[in-house]
Amino acid sequence: MKLSEELIYRGFRAETTIENPEDLDSRESKKFYWGADPSADSLTIGNLAALMMCACFVRHGYEPYLLVGGATGQIGDPKENSERELKPLDEVEHNKKCIKEQIERVVNSDKVTMLDNFDWFREMKYLDFLREVGKAFSMTQLLDRQFVQNRIGEGGSGISYAEFSYTLIQGYDFLHLYREHGIDLQLCGADQYGNCTSGIHLIKRLENGVADVWSTPLVIDPVTGRKFGKSEGNAIWLASSDNGSGNYTSIFDFYQFWLNQSDEAVEYLIKIYTLYDRETIEDILKQHKAAPEKRIAQRALARGVTEVVHGRESAEAIENLTTLLFSRDTNFAEFSEDEILEFSKYLPTIGKGAMLIDALAENGLADSKKKAREFLAQGAITINGTKVNDDIELKQTAIIKKGKNKFLIIKA
Repeated sequence: MKLSEELIYRGFRAETTIENPEDLDSRESKKFYWGADPSADSLTIGNLAALMMCACFVRHGYEPYLLVGGATGQIGDPKENSERELKPLDEVEHNKKCIKEQIERVVNSDKVTMLDNFDWFREMKYLDFLREVGKAFSMTQLLDRQFVQNRIGEGGSGISYAEFSYTLIQGYDFLHLYREHGIDLQLCGADQYGNCTSGIHLIKRLENGVADVWSTPLVIDPVTGRKFGKSEGNAIWLASSDNGSGNYTSIFDFYQFWLNQSDEAVEYLIKIYTLYDRETIEDILKQHKAAPEKRIAQRALARGVTEVVHGRESAEAIENLTTLLFSRDTNFAEFSEDEILEFSKYLPTIGKGAMLIDALAENGLADSKKKAREFLAQGAITINGTKVNDDIELKQTAIIKKGKNKFLIIKA
């Protein structure tokens, strides 16, 4: 497939300034940039969808410039309904380092150029910015933006000057990259399209140049109607271990998230989140429709996206571990200590010496200590396959299981 065909097939097309997608196939300049602000120390699967779009461009010969917003992250992309809390500068720096590694891993290219907009904003003087950028926009343009209308309209929470200025700062990023690197295409999620067009305006106004924006739709769970992202409170993180904030999803839980997708969602998601080619996807979906009870498409989705984010070795290990843990023939009492410690590479862990109720509540197997006691009373908790009804001290290497699919490893 050509780039234009693959973008449409995978669902990577929302608002764009490019009227004919086929223009991307023969575009003279084959450079693009995509940016993410370090608002957390991990990206989510919402961000991952846009990165998969970037990877699609890379596969078709485009050169990627990936921007970590060290400057814009100090302000925060304006929310639709309320003001963001400012992040401490040391937290922004920490977050920046963490997500940079994730971006590089997903967009697998030896030509990737990583940039940070703090590098060109750190020396910029306020009056210079107002003279060059501020004078290029009218207040009417800015007030017409939907997020501004939502914030200043009746019932709105208001908006600070800092967040109001965010779109100008992001617009200047595009202008800077156009001037310094010859980049005339920005990729983004659909929610960023308005901010991205600020860059097009500046490039035309100050350089008499032409630039474009291509956006991809936000990924919406077709069952719940909620978008995939941290603002919805249902975040699935790309980080598999805690970088200090608790923003992580274990590789096991990451795999299970995709494995548990509905038949309604899987056809939509497998095109976005995996690297399988069209022929492979169509074959997977054909097999799935012939025998949906085997969940062939869900297993292929879980394997494919886990491999993209965590690597082939981890994907294979999780696939095998899942088969083992959910097999009716598995006897948890027969696992050796070494085998259980091997499982701990992919499952949540807790040190020996903790009390069981505390462990359940603190590691997501129960919402509260009260709920943990209820699970014990109901016989929903096992340790190495044996039901436990009382709060006990966890003294040995073992596997705690809650219900059908929640696990916790006790280790030293």
